[in-house]
Amino acid sequence: MKAVFFLRAGLLPAALSVFLSACGAPPPPVKKEPAKAPEPVTGLKAFFQMYSAARPWAADLIPLGCHSQEMTGIPSGDGKYPLWNCTFVSETRRQSKTYTYAVANGDGGINKGIYGRNEESYSGPRGNQSPFPMQALKKDTDEALKTALATKDATEYVKKNPDKPVFFMLEKTKELQNPAWRVVWGNSISTSNFSIYVDASTGDYIKTMR
Repeated sequence: MKAVFFLRAGLLPAALSVFLSACGAPPPPVKKEPAKAPEPVTGLKAFFQMYSAARPWAADLIPLGCHSQEMTGIPSGDGKYPLWNCTFVSETRRQSKTYTYAVANGDGGINKGIYGRNEESYSGPRGNQSPFPMQALKKDTDEALKTALATKDATEYVKKNPDKPVFFMLEKTKELQNPAWRVVWGNSISTSNFSIYVDASTGDYIKTMR
């Protein structure tokens, strides 16, 4: 008799669950995971995303340059930024095209993801800047920042200017054997009084600009 009682008692919760379901009882609420905040990315991660998106535009495209950009509400740091712009050129099309990679929507019509801007005419290297093979890019911006900060020049400069913002430019000049990440302290090239070139192929320190 006791065995029958326990068997029936064990079935009671299941039967009650079926009864409540039949009566239209609402299911227990499901907890939703909070939306993950957008995170900044390194220069190479953004670059390869844009390169893949640009491939259909021109089969012979090669990079001309890249630079980081800040976005309101998304902090940057350690060589990672929420917004990157890369320009590619095509000699057969005689055109250049700039792509933008953003981790979120932003001010000024910035849309999350990758989008290309209007094409521009291109007839060869612009001033001191020239395109370079994609295969030359092997070192990322977080590595370049570490190399730059390890120099005596940067150590002294940062000590005197601890709150100076930093941004990155990828470029190949006539004086450089390989493309380089230019680590720039300041809000723009025109107003900056300190930057360091780091080889984007080897990761080696190249020179300091003041």
